[in-house]
Amino acid sequence: MNVLFRLPLIFSLFMFFACAQDKNPVNTSHTHEVVVADLQIPWGFVFLPDGSILYSEKAGQLVKFKNDEKTTIEGLPEIYVRGQGGLMDILLHPNYNENGWIYFTYASSDDPEIGGNTAVMRAKLTENTLTNQEVLYKATPDSKRGQHFGSRLAFDAQGHLYFTVGDRGDRDVNPQDITRDGGKVYRINDDGTIPADNPFVNEPNAVKAIYSYGHRNPQGMAVHPETGEIWTHEHGPRGGDEINIIKAGKNYGWPVISYGINYNGTSFTDFTEMDGMEQPLHYWDPSIAPSGMAFISSDKYPGWNGDLLVGALKFEYLDKCTIENGKVTKEERLLDGLGRIRTVVQGPDGYIYVGIENLGIVKLLQK
Repeated sequence: MNVLFRLPLIFSLFMFFACAQDKNPVNTSHTHEVVVADLQIPWGFVFLPDGSILYSEKAGQLVKFKNDEKTTIEGLPEIYVRGQGGLMDILLHPNYNENGWIYFTYASSDDPEIGGNTAVMRAKLTENTLTNQEVLYKATPDSKRGQHFGSRLAFDAQGHLYFTVGDRGDRDVNPQDITRDGGKVYRINDDGTIPADNPFVNEPNAVKAIYSYGHRNPQGMAVHPETGEIWTHEHGPRGGDEINIIKAGKNYGWPVISYGINYNGTSFTDFTEMDGMEQPLHYWDPSIAPSGMAFISSDKYPGWNGDLLVGALKFEYLDKCTIENGKVTKEERLLDGLGRIRTVVQGPDGYIYVGIENLGIVKLLQK
């Protein structure tokens, strides 16, 4: 390779890695305690009324942790483990103490030769076995692509269940088409029926469960503790990870508008905004590869009430976003360098618990 060719190549590589560095400052006023050790990919977890933690491993295990002991839960449906798909999020019904319903998302397949897609199930826990299983939703069609399954779960104050399904890697087909699954945020009733006021219930051929569309791969969702709004974040391509406030029937633009580019550095769109498409509340460039999301709404962290926490898979830290007047005004690194952060949950005790790949579930503590 001659020198004239090498110089621009070296410069391009330098600029790529320089631009790819995250500049958020490290907050050193915190520490952590490992609560559940030796986990691989803790995609989701919940706290049960008896004080135990029920967590999912992406590889297809559901485990109950209590008194320093792990018990594998039997009776799971068959999990289609491929790429980013497997056993994913888990959530308790708001009235769990009365009805015992547990909701979870997983990659499901009718025929592994065809592939799989994201499904939502509810079930009950009897002793250490899942019972009363009901599949509430199954996205179609199945695909052997390994990317962009979503998927997070959230209940609003009215008892509607929201969940996300990524575009499944079919960028130019699924997200902008409301007659197809993929690249959407969905809303159903707690029993899987469709709310009568869903935005597309009267649209011919539309998928009636769709609540918003034009998404890439939302892996974070949380309910704002004061407004009740559904907030999500989603993976962009290279650059363009987003935080969005989800509104009924709105189009969030993917892939017609984006603040990102292809992974190889080329552009796939010339537009960052367009009439009829929503702008993100915030976007990251460089991408942090967000996963997991929770608001702080307790008194355990003085001065942090109302802040938003987002896991950063790429840079291996918990991103604390200060929200002021509907904007992210400051970002800080927490739990810096511990590993890829997958899940963020505010526990019933008001403390923040974080699922970290190849480490476990840790409790965030201020010094």
